[in-house]
Amino acid sequence: MRTRTAPAPADPVARLGTAPVGPLLWRTCLHTTASVGIYGVYALTNAWFVGYAAGDTAMAAVNLVTPVLLLLGAVSTTVGAGAASLISRALGAGDTRAAARAAGNAFTLFWATAATTTVLGLAFLEPLLTLLGAEGPPRDDARDYATVLLCGALVSTGFSSLVRAEGRIGFSTLLWTVALAVQITLDPLLILGLDMGVRGAALGTVGGQAVSTAMGLWFFFLQRRRPYRVAPRALLPHGPTLRALLAVGLPSFLAGTGVTLLAVLVNVTLAASGAVAALAAYAVCARLHTFALMPHTGISQGMQPLVGHNAGSGLAERVERIRLLAFRGSLLYGLVTAAALALLAGPLAGLFLDDPATAAAARDALRITATGLAVAGIAPLTAAYFQAIGRPRPAYVLSIGTLLLLKAPLVAALGTTGTTGVWIGLAAGEITSAAVALLLLRRYNLSRTGGR
Repeated sequence: MRTRTAPAPADPVARLGTAPVGPLLWRTCLHTTASVGIYGVYALTNAWFVGYAAGDTAMAAVNLVTPVLLLLGAVSTTVGAGAASLISRALGAGDTRAAARAAGNAFTLFWATAATTTVLGLAFLEPLLTLLGAEGPPRDDARDYATVLLCGALVSTGFSSLVRAEGRIGFSTLLWTVALAVQITLDPLLILGLDMGVRGAALGTVGGQAVSTAMGLWFFFLQRRRPYRVAPRALLPHGPTLRALLAVGLPSFLAGTGVTLLAVLVNVTLAASGAVAALAAYAVCARLHTFALMPHTGISQGMQPLVGHNAGSGLAERVERIRLLAFRGSLLYGLVTAAALALLAGPLAGLFLDDPATAAAARDALRITATGLAVAGIAPLTAAYFQAIGRPRPAYVLSIGTLLLLKAPLVAALGTTGTTGVWIGLAAGEITSAAVALLLLRRYNLSRTGGR
């Protein structure tokens, strides 16, 4: 274990527990929001290139395989969220050895899971495509897209959450920025220049991810000016660390899996109607939603290391102040974004879809689902808060409980009335999930103060 003297004021770790809460949270969230916002820009440009070069069928195919990408993201988020919580609290308590072990075990667990995903995904690719609802004309494109994504599973993360856990917000942002710049550069080259269609879109994604992974490996294993480095012995599985990592991080996996399963349910429901236009409309809506929700993710990611570090240091008042400011920001942004999407639904749909009927379907879907987006950040932010303080049980309720008891049943039930019912079900699921999150947060606050 490396011993350190009292940190200087410029120390990124020290700032997490000493800097004024408001400016600190603003700076952190600005960086994380910029990072995920860049990813949102990539998702939109990627969709535009696919739609422009290959048409609505290719767009539908890419959307059908999106759950595979979401699943890989859920795995990295699970490991990253769990390890980041352990690292933040360990650094807050001054235990750099525990922080290094948490990071090393996170790498080991992710690589083992990603390798397994690649092998099983390729071995059972055809049944997987059927499960995802890929039938008819979109199936061939969906197969090409899924194959490339599965082959690139090992490099699907640079572990930016672990970088943020020690206050290195700038490098965390760089992990996203450089990687996504590579992806945006590769898209026109591969999709349009080399006429590779959806295969080119997938290769662009994997290429950018590989750059992010290389940068992350340099940071954790070679960079010296840090509170800890990941030595080979830290990669050895450590039972208590893995159990704690999974206990805290599993709600993120369940949340990511829930998003994946909900997307599959929506796709299957729409595919059953035989309307390719509805699938293409949902593809556009999903990407616009992804872009609109990015700042919510940025706020959650910016809040977590601050809450975790201050909780580990025993600074309860700072923790509560950070939580309050984060929730206010998320709600304000959600209301503004929902209004903007509803008002601009028609022009936005027209940017991605040429067919008037498909564009009209996407416009109607955006206007309905925008009502749910107003509060869509509340439940994920609440779950992130509970994970950061090491209380995973309420996060489990929000990640999987709301999916099984609220979101999926609403989409399934209302989807029987037609595509409009699907859009209403998605919006209603977000609204009811936000209500549950606020109830859980209130219950936790009352339990801490001894109230009833």
